[in-house]
Amino acid sequence: MTEKQIVVLGAGYAGLAAATRAGKRGRVTLIAPESRILHRIRQHETSAGLPVRRPAVAEVLRGRGVRHVRARATELDLAGRKVLLDNGDTLAYDTLVYALGSRTAWHDVPGAAEHAHPVERAAEIAERLRTAPRPGTVAVVGGGATGIELAAELAEAHPRWTVRIVAAGEVGGWFSAKGHDHVHQVLRGLGVAIHEHAAVTAVDAGGLTTAAGRIDADLVVWAASMEPQPLAAEAGLAVTPAGRAVVDDHLRSVSHPDVYVIGDAAEVTVPGTGTLRMGCATALPQGQYLGKVLTGRTDQPFAFRYVVQCLSLGRRDGLLQFIHGDDSMRPAVLTGRAGRLAKAAILRSVVMSLR
Repeated sequence: MTEKQIVVLGAGYAGLAAATRAGKRGRVTLIAPESRILHRIRQHETSAGLPVRRPAVAEVLRGRGVRHVRARATELDLAGRKVLLDNGDTLAYDTLVYALGSRTAWHDVPGAAEHAHPVERAAEIAERLRTAPRPGTVAVVGGGATGIELAAELAEAHPRWTVRIVAAGEVGGWFSAKGHDHVHQVLRGLGVAIHEHAAVTAVDAGGLTTAAGRIDADLVVWAASMEPQPLAAEAGLAVTPAGRAVVDDHLRSVSHPDVYVIGDAAEVTVPGTGTLRMGCATALPQGQYLGKVLTGRTDQPFAFRYVVQCLSLGRRDGLLQFIHGDDSMRPAVLTGRAGRLAKAAILRSVVMSLR
C-alpha cells in the first residue's frame, strides 16, 4: 500500500509543530524558503539590534521523517492535489496542511507600503537605526502587543532616539486596568511618547499624517495589524471576508476536506472560547493537535482555552496578564522583573514545543 503524501506549507510555529509531529510516524514534505525559524515573537528584539538565536529548521526537524524543500508555494491546484513552487517543481499530495500564516496589512493607507518598515523586516529596521548619521525620531504605528513591545525595546536599546507609539485606539486598551496602567507607566518611564486615537491616514518620507495631527519621524515602523497570505483565497478555499480559511472542528477546510488549515491563516472557532486571535499562542497548539490527527493519535475535535497574555517591556520589565479561557481579562497581573522572567520562560518553551 502506497504511503500517503503529506505536504505542509509554511515553517512558522503552526507548520513546524504539525510537520515534526506528523514526521514521527510518517513521511512529510515541508515547503518553506527559510533555512532558520523566523521566530516572529522575538522580532522586537531583532529590530532593536539585540542578538536573537534563530534555530535552523534542520535542527528542529532532526530525527523526524520530514523532507524540507526550500521553496515558496506560488499556486495550489486543489482539484489535481498539487502544489506549484517558485523553483519550477510541482508536488503532489494526498493531504495538504496550509500554514502560510499572515503578513503586514497596510489597509490602503497612502504611502505606508512605500515609506514604512513592516515588522517582518526587523533586521532592516535594526540596520537603519545602527547606521543613521545621527539620532532622530522613530514612530511605531500600532498600539497592540507587537507595537508595545517594539516601542519599549527600541526606546531602551536606543535612548538617544525619540520613540513615539501611534495608535488608532488606546495603547494596550484591551488589558485589565492594572495591566493597562503598567504598560503606560513603563513606556513613559522609557521616554516613549504615546499618541492615542491617532489613526494614520498617510505616510511619507518625513513621517505620518494622523487623525490627530502631524507626527514627524525619521523612521516609521508599521505594527498596526496583520492579514492572511492571499494564496488560500486565490486557490479557491472557502475564506472569510478577511481572507482566513473557514475550517471545521478538526481544522479541515469546509470546502476541501483534504486540506487542513492552521495558524493565522485559519478562522478557528472553539465552543466556549470563541474565534481565536492570530498569534503564536493559538498557532502552536493547532500545529501540535494536527500532528496527532495526522498520525491517528486523536480523532477528537480541536479544543483550546486561553490562560495568559504576556508582553516584553524592554530587558528589565514585562507583563503577564491573567485571563479567562475566552480571552477576557482577569484583574490580576504579574509585572516588573517577575513579569519579564515569565515572558522569557514562555519564549524559551516555544522552540522546545515545536518538536
